[in-house]
Amino acid sequence: METLAKLPAETYMILHPMSWETFRRMTEELSQNSSKRLAYNEEYLQIMSPLMEHENNNWFLARLVFIMAEEWDLNIKSVGSLTLKRDDLQKGVEPDACFYLQNELSVRNKQHIDLNTGDLPPDLVIEVDITSGSLDKFPIYGGLGVPEIWRYDGETLQVYGLNRQYKIYDEIKKSLAFPLLDISLIPQWLEQRLIVGETAALKQFRQWIREQNKS
Repeated sequence: METLAKLPAETYMILHPMSWETFRRMTEELSQNSSKRLAYNEEYLQIMSPLMEHENNNWFLARLVFIMAEEWDLNIKSVGSLTLKRDDLQKGVEPDACFYLQNELSVRNKQHIDLNTGDLPPDLVIEVDITSGSLDKFPIYGGLGVPEIWRYDGETLQVYGLNRQYKIYDEIKKSLAFPLLDISLIPQWLEQRLIVGETAALKQFRQWIREQNKS
């Protein structure tokens, strides 16, 4: 486990076959090391240590989510890269960021969320996937019942909604969490922060949302 804690940045390690108990033990032992992301499905275990580019994109997208929640007067609970897992399904994942919006009230007073005890999964997950070859996490999220995924590959932001009947994701044009948002414009704000700086870009984004509210 000490070797895994020293995994270099932006390294993908996929191990197979690995037991579910091994994944559970690793999530517990690495719980204090937030720089690692784990995912498990069908005896495949992925361990990833992200680069600054990955984390910066993730942080900025999360800030945009918060601004939209504030400006559209939506209660939100951020649970970061909370480990989402179900023992009965033997599926687990640590998203880059995740949020409760539609179901915020059900977890508002909770400081510990466990899908094994009946807690609902987050309403929205952000996945920044800059490097190819990573484990396909969609079957994990689908099994866990996450309604919406935003996937950013460094250039394009795609939004997926869960088809609950088949537990697969379809690409959608409108966010379930933010139906008023023109999702195709989000990448321009990710680019804008590199030009004017993050603080200025966030201020501009907030003003843009307010102008949308007036129209």
